[in-house]
Amino acid sequence: MSFSGYLAEIVDVERRRKTGIYGEIYSVSCKILEGRDKDRIIRRNMLGPVKIGDKVRLPDTNREAREIRVK
Repeated sequence: MSFSGYLAEIVDVERRRKTGIYGEIYSVSCKILEGRDKDRIIRRNMLGPVKIGDKVRLPDTNREAREIRVK
């Protein structure tokens, strides 16, 4: 089985900055491990339980989440 996308590792999880209707989406920083953007760190929004060191597969690396502002 072949997977498409780019392998990334979660390097930071901002627990106090959650979004979504029920606060179930976390803002995380991911370090890209392969491809043309290798070693670049981007911010993405992730659903579900995540922790530092998890490896995830991102469909693309040009989209980046905006910072979640806490009111």
